[in-house]
Amino acid sequence: MRKAEIDDMLTAMLDSHDNVSDLNVTVDRPLQVESSGELVGVPVNPPVESLTPFQAEIFALNLINGDRRLCQFLVEQGSCDSSYWLPGRARFRVNIFTQRGNTSIVLRKLETRIPTIEELTLPDAFGKMTKEKNGLVLVCGATGSGKTTSLAALLNEFNSTRSIHIVTLEDPVEYVHPNRKATFNQRELGGDYDSFANGLRAALRQAPKIILVGEMRDRETAELALKASETGCLVLSTLHTVTAGQAINRIVGMFDQEEERQIRQRLADTVRWVVGQRLLPKVGGGRLAVHDILGNTIRSNELILHGESEGKNFYEIQEVGEPFGMQTFDQAIVRAYEAGMITEETAVSYATRKAIVQRGIDKVKQTRGEKTSEVEGLKLDWDYNKSVKKK
Repeated sequence: MRKAEIDDMLTAMLDSHDNVSDLNVTVDRPLQVESSGELVGVPVNPPVESLTPFQAEIFALNLINGDRRLCQFLVEQGSCDSSYWLPGRARFRVNIFTQRGNTSIVLRKLETRIPTIEELTLPDAFGKMTKEKNGLVLVCGATGSGKTTSLAALLNEFNSTRSIHIVTLEDPVEYVHPNRKATFNQRELGGDYDSFANGLRAALRQAPKIILVGEMRDRETAELALKASETGCLVLSTLHTVTAGQAINRIVGMFDQEEERQIRQRLADTVRWVVGQRLLPKVGGGRLAVHDILGNTIRSNELILHGESEGKNFYEIQEVGEPFGMQTFDQAIVRAYEAGMITEETAVSYATRKAIVQRGIDKVKQTRGEKTSEVEGLKLDWDYNKSVKKK
């Protein structure tokens, strides 16, 4: 396979279904795409019903395009990350990895148009984030949950409203921001810097007002992000945790136990917002983003400082923190169900605390005059006591 043939296959994969988000190349499987959250096969001409190890390897080498650094990573570490441009169609974030001696590839389609906060219907908390001048804002979630897209919308708002210098450290650059009011310098891992920690260390000398760190992967990056937020920068980053509260615990866990008190103090001083994000299947197709939001209040600061305990946890603070822009996943899920955007089955299966979501769904059903239980025909046995007394 040559590069032109690879491009033709990628084009066919993009055109095969609606809402294509990922392209999957795996040995012993046909070419596949993820459409609306599900993997589906792609018919191509000539047909490829089962990829051979040789075809997958040639596919990968065309995407690597002779980059020695990526080849070295793939051989020594078992995987490598890069980006790929399909002329006139799309950009991709590419991960090439080995499994059972074979090569596999996942290409994430990157949107070229930068969405706005309004278009994504993000919660009001995102509007409040655009007013922050310094500190730490974290967006958390699993891979593919839309963290980068939400941060791109946030940066787009800064770009429209503030004349400032913004430095981004990404792996790879996904959304290319034009210079409008803000001045952007977007740096890509591998080509422009060798690690997030080193890129962040250099960014501290580049006089930015906002720094985007693609992912807070290790202790050194977390330490430098805290330092940047303490020196007057607004630092935006992501973490692979599910809920907002877990993000705080993850950062604390990156440091030694004897440093815990100091790190908690620094987090309490710098954390402005922590947002967890999940994508749920919508009624009628597509996916819906729901959010778990923790803001900076006296009560949340106390928990960051001293940790969670029985009767005091981030979930309960978020539950009653709606006036401050906070909410739990479960509250967002119940609202989405009430609006008819997701099914009851989806709501319960994605819930953090299923009993709370089920109660919320029952309340919604009651207001609609719907049944809250399938059990019918129950009645009191008036003669039960009489029969017992006779015995």
